[in-house]
Amino acid sequence: MPYNYETYGAAIYEQSFRIIRAESDLARFAVEEERVAVRMIHAAGMVDLAQFIHFSDNFVHRAQNALEAGAPILCDARMVSEGITRARLPRENEVICTLHAEGIHQLAKDMGTTRSAAALELWRPHLQGAVVAIGNAPTALFHLLNMLEDADCPRPAAIIGCPVGFVGAVESKDALWADQPAPCVIVKGRLGGSAITVAAVNAIAHREEIHAR
Repeated sequence: MPYNYETYGAAIYEQSFRIIRAESDLARFAVEEERVAVRMIHAAGMVDLAQFIHFSDNFVHRAQNALEAGAPILCDARMVSEGITRARLPRENEVICTLHAEGIHQLAKDMGTTRSAAALELWRPHLQGAVVAIGNAPTALFHLLNMLEDADCPRPAAIIGCPVGFVGAVESKDALWADQPAPCVIVKGRLGGSAITVAAVNAIAHREEIHAR
């Protein structure tokens, strides 16, 4: 016998979000935060993710306004940059990932760090007013925080700091939350990843969807 399953994409999305809202504790989120959180939960397939998502004040508005002003999106990994839906971006915003740029291997060796961290050095010309999306490498988030310790370093408009893993992920996100050099969102603990980070970017980019009730 053939399997009986939902085949209409819009219905699948609608039912998925209905389940998320029924099973997740979203009460502490502001309206604009809730819409982003729901997308992040959907990407993770984990309703309990809500308790780990933390938005700093005015994060969503700052990120939205930056994108609508044409700011680039700086990504730590190709899995993040490739997942961003270009059609959602309000100003055909440039999506930049420098991880595989020429010379990164040698730069990382010279710096004594990972390629993910070294690649952020190439962000400097683009960093002012940008939206940063880190979903893979804790070393990238730590290096960004080190860069921003320098008063002369350009400042991003907003930071999505959701690296995943067992080494450095917890500590890098805790450091971002403690320092908050720019408005940010994090997923506390070991959880995170490219899919969750991409979901946040895509939700933020689509202002109408966020505010729809």
